[in-house]
Amino acid sequence: MKLIFASDSFKGTLESARIAELLEKAARAVFGEVETVNIALADGGEGTVDAVLASSDAKSRTASVHGPLMDPAEAKYAIFDDGRAVIEMASASGLTLVPEDRKDPLNATSYGTGELLVAALDAGARDITIGIGGSATNDGGMGFMRALGAAFYDAEGETLEGRGRDLINVARIDLSGLDSRLADTRITVMCDVDNPLTGESGATYVYGPQKGASGKDLRLLEYGMQNYRDVIKDLTGIDCDEVPGAGAAGGIGAALYALLGAELKPGIGIMLDLTGFDDALDGADLVVTGEGRADFQSLHGKVLHGIGLRAKEKEVPVTAIVGGLGDGWEGLFGCGIVKVIPLVQGKVTLEDAMQRAEEVYYDAALKYFRTVKERKDRHPEMKFYWT
Repeated sequence: MKLIFASDSFKGTLESARIAELLEKAARAVFGEVETVNIALADGGEGTVDAVLASSDAKSRTASVHGPLMDPAEAKYAIFDDGRAVIEMASASGLTLVPEDRKDPLNATSYGTGELLVAALDAGARDITIGIGGSATNDGGMGFMRALGAAFYDAEGETLEGRGRDLINVARIDLSGLDSRLADTRITVMCDVDNPLTGESGATYVYGPQKGASGKDLRLLEYGMQNYRDVIKDLTGIDCDEVPGAGAAGGIGAALYALLGAELKPGIGIMLDLTGFDDALDGADLVVTGEGRADFQSLHGKVLHGIGLRAKEKEVPVTAIVGGLGDGWEGLFGCGIVKVIPLVQGKVTLEDAMQRAEEVYYDAALKYFRTVKERKDRHPEMKFYWT
């Protein structure tokens, strides 16, 4: 029997790698010696590099960069022997790097993420994946681009630093100084949101408040982002309000797509490729996956959807253990998921599931595997006894 454990983390309670360990422990308690493949997953935010390192043969590297407020920071990235690398914005320009009382998207910059990409280039990477979740910035990726050699000027020809407050003053973008190695580098962005650059669903109004912006700061940043959008359009012909994901991570999605020609793709597909999920499916009997909440959003490029479809192609059934259920979760049965087990049910409340996460999760996994074994023992002729 071969089992694959590949769950998303349950935000704030259980990390992906820990969930795989609990599943492995429960499976062996019930079935004895069993072949397991543990695959850690992440969505492009904090923990993405760790997930890749835990589930592949990539090597860990560290680079000295500048954080969101230009404080010194150490950022980790993953690099493969074949020239691929994975970096995450959260480790260089992330919200977790800024104390609560210093959150300031007007002054925050994505410069450190650009430095991290340069470090990957220096290490020989020419196929770089960037996870852009968890940023502290709202600078449109200006700081990021400056670290790569781009220059931004105001109407007087003065150079801009590339912080959120500079968006309103951008009059010209000069890409002539970009690192020449970028021309031979493929850049893929793990992007799970479809926000445009500006407007009510754009970078500023949706994500600005959690980064410390409110009131007049939001208005200033939005006016600046509108100006930035227009300058980019004049330069490239691309209207970033028509590019899904351009508003991701404080607008760095716009810079990556319009100024660097990067490809914006759902994160789960990239993670499954990086961790060799398709190869692991060969000879597998079951995949157990999950996420904190299963609902209609799970059907749009999230972990459950991505894993279900990949496994369905190879006729491997998938069971999902999830924190809770929301509207539309039933749609999962159409994409390869054969069983959905919510932790919050019966006597288990949401508070229980949050406070006793490991215990509740392990008990649910143990109960499920015991049911499976009982059914298997009774009906050994059945191909699928997982439902």
